[in-house]
Amino acid sequence: MQPHPIRILGIDPGLRRTGWGAIAVSGNAVSFLGAGTVSSNASDSLAERLASLYAGLETVLGEIGPAEVAVEKTFVNRDAAATLKLGQARGIALLAPARIGLPVSEYAPNLVKKTVIGVGHGDKKQIRMMVNVLLPKATFDSDDAADALAIALCHAQHRQARVLADRLAESA
Repeated sequence: MQPHPIRILGIDPGLRRTGWGAIAVSGNAVSFLGAGTVSSNASDSLAERLASLYAGLETVLGEIGPAEVAVEKTFVNRDAAATLKLGQARGIALLAPARIGLPVSEYAPNLVKKTVIGVGHGDKKQIRMMVNVLLPKATFDSDDAADALAIALCHAQHRQARVLADRLAESA
């Protein structure tokens, strides 16, 4: 008996462009549902840009109807202002699905890369290539969308361990 497919939405947060990628997982089978990019206007205020990202993600969530969401964790870089802005965009990526009651998992960039390409330090070209190998029917408009599909694939690989850990924590 084939299990009911689980729809997973991966989100690669960014203030300029937030990538999204959706897959369906049924047992060991993974299929492509969609991918794209939500963009904000660089000339808008920070608040307006965040509102644009939220509205775009809200639309994607409504269209895709995921059961679970995975978001890439923020890494800290040398530019504190850029890191703060990325953190704010990531907050929107966490808020949008949480507001409608969806479970949200977070993954470090190195774990996503290790899961998808086999090593923790890979480049965008390697991620695009492996996403195309793992999801041959996938189409995406940006590296951000490809990264979001990689985040969804990472969650598909690690979700069972997370579900078990959550159940064990609840029963303790």
